[in-house]
Amino acid sequence: MDTLTSIKVFRTVVELGSFVAAAERLEMSNAMVSRHVMHVEQRIGVRVLNRNSRTLSLTEAGRVYFERCKTILDDLETTERELGLFGELPRGILRITAPTLVAGQRWADLLAEYRTRYPEVVVDASFEDRFVDLVEEGYDLALRAVRNPDMLAPGLIARAVCPINYYIAASREYLKRKGTPKRPEDLEHHDFVAVGNVTSLSFTGAEGQTEVPVNVVLRYRSSGGVANAVAAGVGLAPVPAITFEDPHFKNLLVPVLTGHSLGDVVVYFVYPSRKYLRLGYTKYTTTSPRLCSVRTGTRRFLKWGSSNVMAGTGASPTPAATAFATPPLER
Repeated sequence: MDTLTSIKVFRTVVELGSFVAAAERLEMSNAMVSRHVMHVEQRIGVRVLNRNSRTLSLTEAGRVYFERCKTILDDLETTERELGLFGELPRGILRITAPTLVAGQRWADLLAEYRTRYPEVVVDASFEDRFVDLVEEGYDLALRAVRNPDMLAPGLIARAVCPINYYIAASREYLKRKGTPKRPEDLEHHDFVAVGNVTSLSFTGAEGQTEVPVNVVLRYRSSGGVANAVAAGVGLAPVPAITFEDPHFKNLLVPVLTGHSLGDVVVYFVYPSRKYLRLGYTKYTTTSPRLCSVRTGTRRFLKWGSSNVMAGTGASPTPAATAFATPPLER
């Protein structure tokens, strides 16, 4: 007998609670259903069901076997559905969460490019500086910017994309008014725009590592408005290297202390393990619903993002990736 069919029959018997119900569901005779279950028991060498004329229950070995088989069969069915959609363009809603540091024109340009390539996908993006629970809150994909991969939640799949270098930024007006810091220690005499509970900065230079306290005059709870505050002349603050090339800030912000590294923040694409990825339904222009795999959209976004947004691990940087990592020029 076919073992895979026997396993499917066994699962159906357990889920429906009787041989008769399973026979009706599978359009088999009661005798054939019984033969399939016996085939399973003979194959693995243990009894999986306790049965008499009125009751049906799993043995301990049967419970373990049922749970494992159910997972395997579910994965097999999902894989078959995905392969059936493999040649189709992804469509549906792709929910992404990302830190506010990427919520700029460059990100908008990249999403516009993605939409041109995959017009049937609606990207639902949320920008916030917290680590949302992807499974609990229903997100398909996240961008995470962390200094240490241990900060990423366990149970998620993470793909390193690129480092982002940070540099201290100042407005030209501020430097005229307060002077330009030449050493990290000079920051003690400057005003500082902080994110979160930051009270000091750690620099690495030719002389080693230096911890410098900062005089915080404005504190943001997210990084989204920091560059604007610096451009307004409030004080100094670390910003991503790409900020200096942003058309809005290019003629306003100046990097200082570029010979002293603040350390890299690494950007990751993060997504749930395959068992948690959503399968959604969508509609074509007809009224009949058709299955659409959000996994397809996620997979395409990962492939496209790694090659177009930033450099993937071990790959040569794209122009966009270079812009994220190249030190700006002090001007």
